[in-house]
Amino acid sequence: MHFLGVIDWIFIALYLAVIAGISVWSIRRSKESPSDYFLANRNLGWFVIGASILASNVGSEHIVGLAGTAAKSGVVMGHYELHSWIILLLGWVFVPFYMRSMVYTMPEFLERRFNSKSRILLSIIQLLSYIITKASVTIFAAATVITIFFPNVNFWTGAIILVIVTGVYTVFGGLHAVMYTEALQAIVLLLGSAVLMFYGLDKVGGWHALVASIPREKLNMFPSLRDPDFPWAGILFASPIVGIWYWCTDQHIVQRCLAARDEKQARRGTIFAAYLKLMPFFIFMIPGIIAYSLSQQGKLQLTDSNDAFPLLVRELLPVGLRGLLAGGLLAALMSSLASVYNACSTLFTMDIYKKIKPLAGNKELVRVGRITTSVVVLLGMVWIPLMERISGVLYQYLQSVQSYLAPPIAAVFLLGVFFKRINAKGAFTAMVVGFGIGLLRIVLELNKDSLTGFLHSFATLNFLYFCIILFLFSIAIMIIVSLLTEKPSEKQLNGLTFATTVAADRKASRASWNKLDVILSVIVLVIVVSVFLYFSPLGVAK
Repeated sequence: MHFLGVIDWIFIALYLAVIAGISVWSIRRSKESPSDYFLANRNLGWFVIGASILASNVGSEHIVGLAGTAAKSGVVMGHYELHSWIILLLGWVFVPFYMRSMVYTMPEFLERRFNSKSRILLSIIQLLSYIITKASVTIFAAATVITIFFPNVNFWTGAIILVIVTGVYTVFGGLHAVMYTEALQAIVLLLGSAVLMFYGLDKVGGWHALVASIPREKLNMFPSLRDPDFPWAGILFASPIVGIWYWCTDQHIVQRCLAARDEKQARRGTIFAAYLKLMPFFIFMIPGIIAYSLSQQGKLQLTDSNDAFPLLVRELLPVGLRGLLAGGLLAALMSSLASVYNACSTLFTMDIYKKIKPLAGNKELVRVGRITTSVVVLLGMVWIPLMERISGVLYQYLQSVQSYLAPPIAAVFLLGVFFKRINAKGAFTAMVVGFGIGLLRIVLELNKDSLTGFLHSFATLNFLYFCIILFLFSIAIMIIVSLLTEKPSEKQLNGLTFATTVAADRKASRASWNKLDVILSVIVLVIVVSVFLYFSPLGVAK
């Protein structure tokens, strides 16, 4: 621990004390009703919503994994970091439907649009996906960070301590505590990471020196179609599928919008989040590239790509800043875990437990939500030893597993809103078959070395192409089954698809945005396209 000075420890202590203060303040607020506990009484403004959306996305697993992937594979996975345009899709397309329906969860929205079987199935799928992606990956990344900053702390000991601390304020504070602590954590983490990027660029001699010191393919977001890992056609079309599932239908992201006081605040929260989401590409991926460059020059000992970001913090930042960013990384772990905890407790309590016990009182529902948190933590830790058998690179593991689970859900929500002929049988069939195929892929990939023939080809098909094929297959099943069965009733469709939105709702939605909202959204789109062009064979990678 010689690299952490007294000033570093003071910064870490002060930072964690502020987080503790916010948590205590939130815990002391009333949490008697499910609306208070799970949705912060639906009374939050755009700034907290936007910052919380980003903090829910950017946990320590994201920072560690994204920088690690950049160090190993270059900026190609930046496709997933330029999803600001999909966050705009959430605000402009999906939020009006979600806010009008006054639901607690995304599965509850599916029940309104389709039936209760769809709600239960999506709840189970989302709970499982949180356990095998977000919860386990976050805990694993946290342990990686802790062992680098605090070499005397055991991998599991450090993870368990932070998991328990996070669980305490999530269990007692609910979404209110989670979102307000996330807002602070997002600001500190983004500023601290930006400082690290500038220190790193200074260390390698500036941007042009960095570009000159590494192979050009590291800066190419559109690799050849012959690339075994990231063919450009695969990542260009697969990443939006995962993005729509993650940003527009996933409970732990959309729940922040559901907590808004109205549609205007929810939409502006997504516009703010879209701007914030532009930053990770630069302040998390570029440090990974810097770490690779320094290791090639013998200035940094990088034996595991997942160590890239915390090693840069340890080796490059001066005393004080080191402690601030170390605290930020620990807080990123807590914010990401807390959002998963709260989403899981909301899903299980409101979609499963309340269905089983419809007469359960408010206090009982809040108590069940709190109990659910600890169960999710334990299951996430059990999954960790299996993670590296799927992918040794943390961020790539996260995206590959999501590529197996996301396609049918993204297909059901997209067509559910845009195509009123889709019925409950079509949606349910697509989710059952699609989810079954995705789980089969995970199981077979874990055992791919013992397979031959078709099963081996199925288990080793590029995860990006697998995602695209499964998405199209899910759409085909949904349309075919829906057309062969009865039409959904107009009463069930009312207000839940574009074609069945009444004039009063359209008018109210139109009144919730103005010209500035549109201009700010267009600017985001221009920035995203510009980054794509710069990091392409037409730009710096030529």
